[in-house]
This record gives sequence, C-alpha cells and structure tokens, in this order.
Amino acid sequence: MPPTPVSSDLRPTNDWWKSAVVYQIYPRSFADSNGDGIGDLPGIISKLDYLAELGVDVVWMSPAYKSPQDDNGYDISDYQDMDPTFGALADMDELIAGLHERGIKLVMDLVVNHTSDEHPWFVESRSSRDNPKRDWYWWRDEPETEWESFFSGSVWEHDETTDSYYLHLFSRKQPDLNWENPQVREAVYEMMRWWLDRGVDGFRMDVINLISKKFNTDGSLDGTESSYVDGPRMHEFMQEMHREVLAGRNLITVGETPGVTIAEAQNYTDPARNEVNMVFTFEHMNLDTIPGQYKWGHRDLYLPDLKENLSAWQTGLMETGWNSLYWDNHDQPRAVSRFGNDGEHRVASAKTLATVLHMMRGTPYIYQGEEFGMTNSPFVSVDEYQDIESLNWAKQAAQEGWSTEEITFALSVKSRDHARTPVQWDATDKAGFTTGQPWLAVNPNYVEINAAAAVADPTSVFHHHRMLINLRHTHDVIVNGDYRLLLPEHEQVFAYARSLDGKQVLVLANFSDEHISVDLGEDAGLLDGQILLSTDGRTEARPNLNPWESIVVLNG
Repeated sequence: MPPTPVSSDLRPTNDWWKSAVVYQIYPRSFADSNGDGIGDLPGIISKLDYLAELGVDVVWMSPAYKSPQDDNGYDISDYQDMDPTFGALADMDELIAGLHERGIKLVMDLVVNHTSDEHPWFVESRSSRDNPKRDWYWWRDEPETEWESFFSGSVWEHDETTDSYYLHLFSRKQPDLNWENPQVREAVYEMMRWWLDRGVDGFRMDVINLISKKFNTDGSLDGTESSYVDGPRMHEFMQEMHREVLAGRNLITVGETPGVTIAEAQNYTDPARNEVNMVFTFEHMNLDTIPGQYKWGHRDLYLPDLKENLSAWQTGLMETGWNSLYWDNHDQPRAVSRFGNDGEHRVASAKTLATVLHMMRGTPYIYQGEEFGMTNSPFVSVDEYQDIESLNWAKQAAQEGWSTEEITFALSVKSRDHARTPVQWDATDKAGFTTGQPWLAVNPNYVEINAAAAVADPTSVFHHHRMLINLRHTHDVIVNGDYRLLLPEHEQVFAYARSLDGKQVLVLANFSDEHISVDLGEDAGLLDGQILLSTDGRTEARPNLNPWESIVVLNG
C-alpha cells in the first residue's frame, strides 16, 4: 500500500486536470451484471469502490449510447439515451452520482464527426433530396474524391433512395455530419449542454480534428490527401464549441486528433485560444510500424525513436499547451505485450511502462486492465476476432496477396480486439466478468493475471499504479516541472529529469531483459536523492538496474 502523504506541495490551481489521473472504461468489456456476456452500466457501478481504491480522479467512459453497434457504439443512433444493452438513463444517473460520491469525475465520449445511419437525423436526410436535414450530411451525385475510408473501401456510399452518394470516413454505417451547417453545430451543442446539466464533467472528443473538410474554389470537396484533417475552419469550430458550451464550467476536455503535429497541438491546447485542455497524439503509436505501411506492417520498437518522439512532445508543449499521456486505450493493443515483455518480465515491464508515462508532464490515462498488467490475447485465427477494422483489413490483405500466416501475425500484434477482451476480475470461471457467454473470449491467462490477485499483492502492478497516482497528487514538480531527456541515444535505458523551484526528479528505467549499469555522467548526482518509487522495492538509488527495473528519485 502506498504511504499516505503527510502534506502536499501542490499549489492551488483551477487547472485541476493537470494533477489528475484518468481511467478509461470500455463498457462492453468492463463488467457484466446480468449474465448476457456484455458489460453494462450496473456492472460499472458495482466496481466503483475498486476505482476509488486505485485512486483515479476521472473516469472516461467509451460510448454506451443507443447504437446498432456496427463499430461497438461509435455509431450512435441517439445521443441522449443509453443502449438497452448497457442499461437505462436511470443507470447513467446512478453511475454519475456514485462516482461523484467518491470524488471521481466522469468524462463522456463525444462522437460528432459522424452518427449512425440509423440516427433520426440521417434517416430524414436520406429520405428525399429536399428534406430539411438533407444538408446535415455530405451528399453528392457522384463520388467527389478518391479518399479511402479508415475501415477500407471508398468513403462514398451509394444510397438508392435518392440515387446519390454520402460521405463516411469510417464504416458505411457511420455517415459524416456536415459541420458547415450551423444547425448541425447547434444541435451538437444542445446535446452537450444536456449532458453537462445532467452532471457530466467533460468530454473526450472522438476524431474531432476531422470535422472540418477542405473545399475547392468551386465548392467541391478537395480530394487531396488528408484534406479532411485539421480543415480550414477547425479552430473556428472548436472556439465556437468552447464559447457556446464549455466556457465557465471548469471541465476536462481532450480531443482525439489523429495526424496532429506539435504545432497544431499547441493551437488546440493553448489556454488563451479557448479550445480544449489537451489532445491525444498518435505519433508514438506509429513507431513500431514499417515506414510506408498502415499499422499492420509491424517492426520492433527502437527505444531511441520512442524517447525522441515523447521528448519532442514534452518540450513542445512545455510553455504552451498540455500533453495527454497514454500507452493503452480501446484502439491500441496492450502496451505490456507491444512495448514491454509480457512473459517472464510482465510485472516489471508493466510497472516500468507506467513509471515512465506517469512521471512525465501531462495528464496520464489508464485503460481498464492496464493497472494490473493485462496482455494481448492468444488468438490464433481470424475467426476469433470481432473488430470491424481488423476483419475488414484481413479481408483486404488476403485480396492483396498476404498469406494466412502474415495476416494472423499482424492481427496478433496490432488488432484492437486485444484491448477489448473482458476485464479479468478474478480467477473464477470467465474471469468474474460474466456468468454467461462473454461476447469476446476471455484471455486464458486470467487465472494468473486478474484484479483480485493484484489487489491482494502489495508488490503488484496495481499497487505500483496507486503509488504513481499518489506521487502525482503530492509533488508539484511531477505535475508542473520542466522536462529534460537524459541519454538520448541509449538503446536500453529511458532516463529523464523533471525540475521546478529547486527540486529535481530523476526517472531511470531499463527497457530491456538485461542487467544494465548506467553512466549518467554529469547528472550522476541525481542518484543521491530520496528514492520515491522503485519497481523492485529498493530503498537506495544506484546506477545498476535489473531487467525492466525503474526508479524515481527526488532531489531538493
């Protein structure tokens, strides 16, 4: 158990989210209360004391809105109701109240680049060419660009009702909203205000930087590559959203912004611009991808590349803006399998990945199961996957000549389903997730790797996360300190220093299966301070590290 701090040196601030830690819940896979094999809102409610024990400040919940579930809830047919699969609005109200009673805030997923094709707005829009909501989506007589959707195939889908084509950057059942229409924007803002008035504390904005599309002078969509990313009215829309909905409410807001650069992230997160608190960047998630290929072309991670990238974001947003910090989420395979060692050194590498992340400048995110070291699942066949992106890619890859072995290997490394296997609560049948048949197979290692075992073990990954959260709540240097990378070219060690008002924190981490002796050169004196945390329980800092060991040392 981590020690309870006697006092904190954190300064009073309205930017409460800077010292907060966020926990993401994917409702379908979190906890099932009724035995239908699918997680639900009452299941989440039953685990609130667990979240309180972990010590997180915020829960971000992936969509549980009414949906046909073509993309597991990211295709929404009613923004202001819960899908019966997950529960009812009354359950949502109980969840909000239960979190608030424990001092935990709730962030909802805001999915407004697109809706479901079963949303009443789109049902009207497709009904006739002169329907009042026709211009709420993108309609054309012929495909206007050669864009490929993120889920394979053209972004243009023919609709027989009016013999025309609508735009969908994702699934054909996810038509894109036309944010150029002010009626669309006001409808979105009205919905957001409705949720905030109900007690929600902020939004994670799904692919928000895709809502502004680029046009040619004749009014047609610009078909050049990435012309739907960070379009010309992007910041105008975000500032309008802030002005109309977010201002004065002291919320937490994070934009998912694929393809965003550091310069663009500064624009999104500069407090003076009144847009969002932070954004999710994806650059570090592309470092284990073969250059020129989509994410399925896998290569091993080269540590200096990772250090260079994360450090660029640290320094790039140090004076203006704010970072979000994550390894795992519902769209990424498990970090301990991807970047660590999920075999012999699973516990140590899960702890060290967490240490390096949580001690950086930014707001850390924990994805369900990450806090006790869940791993990728040992799926052996394409038939075992359910993710629409994975299945569509596998079909296309087969058509392009990929072998069965190549396809199954790529999925075993990068499929989103690895993040979506049910949370392993205990060693009982089906990992304590459900009494029924789980919607996606439980990872068979649940007997060893589960929350109950981790909570009972004071040396576990779970309690390491608790200590990391405690340090962030206690030390202002961890929240607001400057960042300086050490040993940038070292291929096995990730080391950096944080500093603020005469205090310095050293983070020293071994990213290998080997015993390492580290020479910090002129920074060797940083090892002389007070050891705040160690993955191996050591009480004195030294430059010799065990496999996947990491330490945090305070000076001053």
